[in-house]
Amino acid sequence: MKRTIPLLISAVTGFVLIGTAFIPKFVDWGNTAMAWFNILAAFAFILGGGNLLKMQLQKISAQQPGWGYAAVTLIAFFITLFVGLFKVGVHPNINAAELPWSGDFLEEGSAFWWLFEYIFYPLSATMFALLAFYISSAAFRAFRAKNTEATILLVIAVIVLLGRTYAGEWLTGSWLPEEPIMGFKEVYYSDFRLPHLSQIIMDVFTTPGMRAITIGIALGVASTSLKVLLGVDRSYLGSDQEA
Repeated sequence: MKRTIPLLISAVTGFVLIGTAFIPKFVDWGNTAMAWFNILAAFAFILGGGNLLKMQLQKISAQQPGWGYAAVTLIAFFITLFVGLFKVGVHPNINAAELPWSGDFLEEGSAFWWLFEYIFYPLSATMFALLAFYISSAAFRAFRAKNTEATILLVIAVIVLLGRTYAGEWLTGSWLPEEPIMGFKEVYYSDFRLPHLSQIIMDVFTTPGMRAITIGIALGVASTSLKVLLGVDRSYLGSDQEA
């Protein structure tokens, strides 16, 4: 019973949401289901916050390596939670000036906006910069010209990389004129500029590949969703055994 009821709720809600796309009668039911989803998401946030506290406090109490980072995480968590809940620095809405918390918590100049603009965004940019560095390092190792296929991949990667930056225009933009090649009236020297070659590679080779991958992902999502709705896949409940 502990597994049957969640399965029924998931199946009914899922099929109702699918029905909203095809049956107008189901639209109101879908809105109600989405309202319940928001309520459940709020409880999920509470559980997530509790789990964060538990894990970080365990690290601090056990003096595990890196426990200082756990302390910083907790301090940042409580500061953000306090600022967000109490809307610190938010000005009242002009339509409800008598209510001190009626303003938008993300308005420019509020404490929450300051945290996002000057702490969250710079940290995110730093993280993605580090990620780009490690991707470049991995690409350098993967694109070594060990054989013919790797050499072709290396050449294409260099063309796309240079063509997507100013370096491509700087290297090939001035000495390849807008004139047809002798004997080929429809082929111009400028067609071999790196930005143009990069665009051809992206449009002709990369786009069809991305579309095929996207179609495969969509089919996989649809297949997995149907397995969950029909109760075939019960892994999200924690175990396949009936409780």
